[in-house]
Amino acid sequence: MRAFDRIQNLLTEKAELLARIRTIPFDGSIEVKTVKAEKYIYVRKREAGKYKSSYIDKYSDELYTLAVAQALQVREYKKRLRKIEKQLAELGYTEGELSPRVLLNIDFARANIKSLIYDQAVLEGIATTFPQTETILENGEVNGVKASDVQKILNLKRAWELIVDPDVIAAPCDYYLLSHIARLVNDGFSRDGGAIRSVPVSIGGSAYVPQIPVEYEVKQRISEIVNSTAKPIDKAIELALFSMKTQVFIDGNKRASVIFANHFMIQNGLGLLVIPENTVSEFKKLLVAYYEDKDNGEIFAFLKGKCWRKF
Repeated sequence: MRAFDRIQNLLTEKAELLARIRTIPFDGSIEVKTVKAEKYIYVRKREAGKYKSSYIDKYSDELYTLAVAQALQVREYKKRLRKIEKQLAELGYTEGELSPRVLLNIDFARANIKSLIYDQAVLEGIATTFPQTETILENGEVNGVKASDVQKILNLKRAWELIVDPDVIAAPCDYYLLSHIARLVNDGFSRDGGAIRSVPVSIGGSAYVPQIPVEYEVKQRISEIVNSTAKPIDKAIELALFSMKTQVFIDGNKRASVIFANHFMIQNGLGLLVIPENTVSEFKKLLVAYYEDKDNGEIFAFLKGKCWRKF
């Protein structure tokens, strides 16, 4: 593997590990304190050069076991992060500075991440309300929602957290990133959700039958789009539509394509590209027409006019 590709893979793994760490509340050493015959659980962590103990809850065997297991998991993640940093240094990687506009775009995406995930869930036909989606994102579960839908929403969260990581934003917008995003959104549903599709598929509601994609050709086309002389917003839309129409992966193509396009959007300080809840039906009709080569620019106009969220 080329050093360039190795660096990108390491940066992607680093961003995913950091995203996982942020979702774990028990980061530190787990302690049990006894006060007036009652036991309480605390997590002790070094912050700004000083150790600080934070209260978790009253002691229970179940909570204590969970807290210890998660604290150990965080420790393993941090151990792997140190190895990644060492490997990046050996490969000669140094962090570049992102422009103020791109940093603002990252903040804009993070501030809207719940609504972004909700809109994508609606696009995928996941029957959750916004409050339910919010609860899943915050707690990892909610009553009255299928486990598979909960998993899809959590997968979207991981994928979005990946692309708003500054290291990943600094990395190229290419096939390898698209593949990694697909692996995240398909986690728990496909053994290797980021592998290029090798079997025929059909598109519901359309006569269009996509050809089996060839990895080299997909890589080349993505590179052509990114390096073309088109306007940046047109490039982002083309990246999304190409990935959807090609059906690069066995599943999760719309999810992966939208997030992939948003990596390019954020990288260029363009804002966000999101299909709002109230336009999903219109978008799906336009997408079918695009698949069947009956589109005369309508879907580009739609995405620019109704889905480009600026800041």
